[in-house]
Amino acid sequence: MVSLHPPLCEFGWKAKDFKLKGVDDKFWTLNEACGARGLLIMFICNHCPYVKAILPRLVEDIRQLQSLGINTIAISSNDVINYPEDSFENMQQIAAEHGFSFPYLFDESQSVASDYGAICTPDFFGFNAKLELQYRGRFDSTGRGEPPPDNRRDLFEAMQLVAQTQQGPKEQFSSIGCSIKWKEEAVN
Repeated sequence: MVSLHPPLCEFGWKAKDFKLKGVDDKFWTLNEACGARGLLIMFICNHCPYVKAILPRLVEDIRQLQSLGINTIAISSNDVINYPEDSFENMQQIAAEHGFSFPYLFDESQSVASDYGAICTPDFFGFNAKLELQYRGRFDSTGRGEPPPDNRRDLFEAMQLVAQTQQGPKEQFSSIGCSIKWKEEAVN
């Protein structure tokens, strides 16, 4: 397993459109996904230990963000041939087990991950209501560890700020996660 750190926020970068099938069997686009105050797009997968470590807390934070007008889309872009745990059927199972209140989409062609420059799972892209990038950072400081009592909720606090001001924090810390598992024929 290779741990990677994606680059930090390129403020104002415009979200790119997509049309992907969700575990709810609906096709989702960028505009359908956006909330009144913004949108969090996160690249995750089923097998990544970094995602597994934060998933219960992430699901709860997303519920709280929804009440602030921030919607969320989760996208899995991994190669399912070499990583069958990330299959669409397993995505459906994970979403049901964890009570996802947000669409979980399958990027089978990996084109959306490529368009966004996603590097790892998890990789978070927080947009304001104009779909301008305001946050690209970590969930929190724990990585795969247990959160300390004074844990700072970086992602939640950043997106809460976006909901309130339409601007993200100037200080951001790079996320950490497993590399996206690109298909052998994919060129990246």
